[in-house]
Amino acid sequence: MNTTTVSIDGMTCGHCVNAVTEEIEALDGVQGVAVELVKGGISTATVTSTHPIDEATISEAVAEAGYTVVGNNA
Repeated sequence: MNTTTVSIDGMTCGHCVNAVTEEIEALDGVQGVAVELVKGGISTATVTSTHPIDEATISEAVAEAGYTVVGNNA
């Protein structure tokens, strides 16, 4: 089991959380996504997967949802 945590800018509501979660869950090997929403600040997404997923791949998924990864905490 692998865990990666990324910081995401621009999220403000539950819809944002759902959009990001849906895009990340679509990645190959992802088993779970836990998003901690910080309205008006930097939110975090913790991704659990069967194999390591690089930050660039997660960043692309987050961008598809309309948000920006600003750092990797893992």
